[in-house]
Amino acid sequence: MSTVQDAGQSRPDTGDVSTHRPAGISAQELWQEPSARLLARLAATASGLTSREAQSRLGLYGPNEAATVQRSPLSLQFLARFRNPLVIILLVASGLSAASGDIASFVIVIAIVTSSITLDFVQEIRAQNAVEALRRSVAVQATIRRDGAIVSLPIDQLVPGDIVELIAGDLVPADSRLLESRDLFVNQALLTGESYPSEKQAGDAASGAENPAGASNAVFAGTSVISGTATILICRTGSKTALGHLATSLAEKPPATAFAVGIREFGMLIMRFTVLMVLFVLIVNISFNRPMLESLLFALALAVGLTPELLPMIVTVTLARSAMELAKRKVIVKRLSAIHDLGAMDVLCTDKTGTLTEAIIKLVSVVDGHGVESQRAFAYAYVNSRFESGMKSPLDQAILAANAFDMAGWRKIDEVPFDFERRRVSVLVEHETKRRLIVKGAPEDLLRLSGRYEDATGAVLPLDTETRRAFQTTLDALGTQGNRALGIASRVVEDGLATAAITDESDLIFSVSVPKVIES
Repeated sequence: MSTVQDAGQSRPDTGDVSTHRPAGISAQELWQEPSARLLARLAATASGLTSREAQSRLGLYGPNEAATVQRSPLSLQFLARFRNPLVIILLVASGLSAASGDIASFVIVIAIVTSSITLDFVQEIRAQNAVEALRRSVAVQATIRRDGAIVSLPIDQLVPGDIVELIAGDLVPADSRLLESRDLFVNQALLTGESYPSEKQAGDAASGAENPAGASNAVFAGTSVISGTATILICRTGSKTALGHLATSLAEKPPATAFAVGIREFGMLIMRFTVLMVLFVLIVNISFNRPMLESLLFALALAVGLTPELLPMIVTVTLARSAMELAKRKVIVKRLSAIHDLGAMDVLCTDKTGTLTEAIIKLVSVVDGHGVESQRAFAYAYVNSRFESGMKSPLDQAILAANAFDMAGWRKIDEVPFDFERRRVSVLVEHETKRRLIVKGAPEDLLRLSGRYEDATGAVLPLDTETRRAFQTTLDALGTQGNRALGIASRVVEDGLATAAITDESDLIFSVSVPKVIES
């Protein structure tokens, strides 16, 4: 089902920077206001903003980030490292030494402490910079309309008034109003905890608006598109979004590691023991009528002797060397103390993030359920992949790159976009005055939806139990060989059919096409 909203009133696009800040959109107005009025209030047009105007609004509203971690100035970060109990003891002891005239001891202790803290500080800043650069390189992109063209930009560059196009698999970049939608289902589990997708539909009358995230004509930051396509108007960005209200918990400082806690507790133990020992020595010396200055210097010597002066330096140097070794293996260490936790692990569980291959998918052959080459099935697969306007998968790219196919005479009528529940995409096309629905997707699902099949001669035969079993055996064999299978099915429809729907994906003719795809 498709609904398109009229852009309504719009301003002429002169390309000049806005001289005023567009009126802010409240949470209720996001789904209650007519879309034409929202476009007017945000001074937006269906063709999108100009680059100059978008840059001006970015300065007004700030980047589109729900939770921005506010880092302290570098000077404060450096001074914060002097709060270590061991460092405090050394600084106090060295200060007393300097007061008593022992300048050499004061200089040596200060040099050791400063070197240790500086090394730790520099390593952490370098790691933070590396992580920030990595974050920027993998920033989520959004397809938006700028200067009358379709471009891809990081989502933190979006501003209120931007027009964004969404397809299956996209993340919703900000709280937005639907201008156009088609078979749109959105996963809102991050906001509502509901695991089932929510259906969204463009329109001025919203259903489910008693729950903000349930408004049917609006989508929200932090959600993802499960199926369908949509065109949205960005209304609220950054901390103003529904996800931005959770920014406090998202931006909380991570808890201290076990190693950091252990070092702190050890330092506090040394500090308490040192203070008690110094007081005990002073009391004993005073009770024996010893000179106060001599007693203080003696207690100071004990305090310095009890404190492991080189411990901070040794720990920092050791962890820094480990961080350098990990860096050679392309591992970024954000905090030196994390290295101890890594080494203390008995079992490390990690998700698979890549393969030992080049991750390039190639189409090696197109066969039927009996293993016979099928050019007709390849033609249907190529037409489907060529006309598909939703999420392009590596399988589509492999099919289009395999062989050239003459598309003359083929015309697209409509499409049912891919989604992760159906696991298929349908394209309604016209060729030689006949209209045909071509479905591409998981072969086991298409086999279940099919009642007939085409043999090698093109004859349409009933898909009986024995044939189904033979086709399933072929699919299992392909999986055992490490190949991916992709099913193709189709059926001729009435000439007057102008739209395609999920309900049309029935009584299909299975082309017994299984494109064998491998990762090289």
